[in-house]
Amino acid sequence: MRILVVEDEVRLAENLKAGIESVPSFVVDVSHDGEDGQHLALTEKYDAIVLDLMLPGIDGLSILRTIRDSGRDTPVLILTARNTTEDVIRGLDFGSDDYLGKPFEMGELLARIKALVRRSFHQTDPVLRVADLTIDTRSHVVSRADKSFPLPALEYRLLEYLGMRAGQVVSKEELLEHLYDYNWEKFSNVIEVYVSKLRSRIDRGHATQLIHTIRGQGYVLAESWEGQ
Repeated sequence: MRILVVEDEVRLAENLKAGIESVPSFVVDVSHDGEDGQHLALTEKYDAIVLDLMLPGIDGLSILRTIRDSGRDTPVLILTARNTTEDVIRGLDFGSDDYLGKPFEMGELLARIKALVRRSFHQTDPVLRVADLTIDTRSHVVSRADKSFPLPALEYRLLEYLGMRAGQVVSKEELLEHLYDYNWEKFSNVIEVYVSKLRSRIDRGHATQLIHTIRGQGYVLAESWEGQ
């Protein structure tokens, strides 16, 4: 999942990036001012945005209003020292999905981001299930047929995204947009490489194949696929 952090305090922004990327689910882009943050929010694909209110250039509420006016429903968590009841109400009225006041615990921030992302994919259970495959988005443990195995961060991130979209075809372009940060040189063949690695870990030795390639369209994680 790809997260945008818009925070002008450089040290805090660096700590946020490091903390969020400490779990394999997330990769983070960082912006330190309102204009750049708004541009990224409107032109890039994000699974959630962590947005400070007090920003140089354009304030956080104005960014939030512009995001919503553009029709984007990306989950937005307001992060600010201004945490009075009035500020909370204003943030919610402008279209924020959650609100966390400074100072805060990184564990709480991570839990809130995970919850926002799950809700955006209409996943109420933190454990994703496809046939006998389970993906625990809290512990990042993947199991199939009651056998658990570790995954490198990018493979886990790829599998989790397919799990969030289980039963739906996901294009290589969409995977590239959601699995890598802004600075990554995106080459479509890298997705094929990681899908192949995932297949060897998840499907090898099982009669039922769960990762399906849909020629010319992308990939789908499902127990069966009629269009295969």
